Amino acid sequence: MSKSFTIHDLPKSERPRERLKKMGSEALSAQELLALILGRGVRGESVSMIAQKLLSYFGSLEGIMNASLEDLQSVKGLGLAKASQLKACFEIARRVFTKNEIDEEAKQKEITSAKEVYGLVKSKISNYTKEHLVVLAFDSRNKFLGMDTVSVGTLNANLIHPRETFNTAIRRHAAQIIVAHNHPSGDTEPSAEDVNLTNRIMDACNLVGIKVLDHVIIGKNKEDYYSFTKEGLIK
Repeated sequence: MSKSFTIHDLPKSERPRERLKKMGSEALSAQELLALILGRGVRGESVSMIAQKLLSYFGSLEGIMNASLEDLQSVKGLGLAKASQLKACFEIARRVFTKNEIDEEAKQKEITSAKEVYGLVKSKISNYTKEHLVVLAFDSRNKFLGMDTVSVGTLNANLIHPRETFNTAIRRHAAQIIVAHNHPSGDTEPSAEDVNLTNRIMDACNLVGIKVLDHVIIGKNKEDYYSFTKEGLIK
């Protein structure tokens, strides 16, 4: 049986790690970057082969980033550990990119309405299959200070403590916040849990002098959102 090809079969100067050290990460191909993240292959599958199969199967780095943990594990040589490594790396990159993109976009305009909140965060959370609760922080003059994700999963007032929300606001030195979350079902009507959670967050923020301006539920369709303030649930 012929020996499978591995990175160690390459001349040392052509190995991804040495190329990154010498030329920088931007000089590496997508396959080489994936190989470095994965570290090593498995019996019968070198790490380079696994990286190549990932790109072939999912079509691009973006396709790999959007793949589920289960889909990644369908590629031979990728178990739970390596698939989790990939998901973690792509999630770090997504968070950095999203934060920079949101901060840059928000600096260009004043956010004064639920429609503007929707426009700012829709592309960041509307396509998730789980609910994501984010907090947008503002100073007393309504200047945007930043956005943080405080919860991922089905929102439950019994599981999410309000301090997670106002701790984020305090860390940002915020005087005001807007809470937003997505409904994966596409239905923007608030649930009883949404209303309960909003009331608890408002009560907690009032104790530390932070004003809750709105809670916006983001749907999937164009300009599909629900504003607690517009509907009179926050005054």
